[in-house]
Amino acid sequence: MPLFESPSGVSIHYEESGSGQPLVLVHGWSASSSFWRFQEPLAESCRLISVDLRGHGRSSSPVSGYGLTDLTDDLITLFDALSLQDAVLLGWSLGSQVVLSAFPHLRERLAGLVLVGGTPRFTLAEGYDHGLPPSEPRGMGTGIRRDFQKTMGGFFRRMFAPGELSREQENRIAREIVIPGRLPEPFVALATLDILTTADLRGMLPSVDRPVLLIHGAADVICPPSASRYMAEHLPHPRLVELAGTGHAPFLSRPEEFNLILSGFMEGLHGRD
Repeated sequence: MPLFESPSGVSIHYEESGSGQPLVLVHGWSASSSFWRFQEPLAESCRLISVDLRGHGRSSSPVSGYGLTDLTDDLITLFDALSLQDAVLLGWSLGSQVVLSAFPHLRERLAGLVLVGGTPRFTLAEGYDHGLPPSEPRGMGTGIRRDFQKTMGGFFRRMFAPGELSREQENRIAREIVIPGRLPEPFVALATLDILTTADLRGMLPSVDRPVLLIHGAADVICPPSASRYMAEHLPHPRLVELAGTGHAPFLSRPEEFNLILSGFMEGLHGRD
């Protein structure tokens, strides 16, 4: 089981396969590297790396240290440990904020970014109406304290639009993604939920001077699609793809289409100076 140690002594698990240009996958809140199971075919054309954020999957769970800076430092250490260069860095949901936070530190090692169901700020704010009300993460926190399993089950169901998944897909995702992925401890879920309440990365968007692919489900109720439209308006080199009929995790519900879009983006990077 491949591991590296973060600067604060946390053991971070990652998976790696394939060769070529690195593609690093960063999962979302309370998920794990197992959520990228359907992206494994991409390893036929790149060096595919997926990481478990601290407290998630098979990474260790310290009693504290779950701020955005901590998660960012772990990602930077992964790049150091694997000597990654010319990489494409992909973040989903909370992972998109980790990726944006890491960009200034990894800029010279990156060919491009991919933000999936992403947002620079999860909650509404003055001048920013592309988030959810602050009551949403507060309500999640209350639910976690009362009944963790039930709350997380409801959250995972909200990832998909009505009718988005067939029964066969539901069973496969449960069998291959959710069950092997291991839920974080409730205290980890609560601590990382704080990031979604407080992080605001709007100000850094104009400085992201690399190509950025934004993929967003048009029926996403967790991170509104307008958040990606906002980012497309403030990033120097964006490409926005909205997938009709999909929710927060199009890489699970429409993996073939998702992988094709991602592969096309990576191939296009080779044509740049």
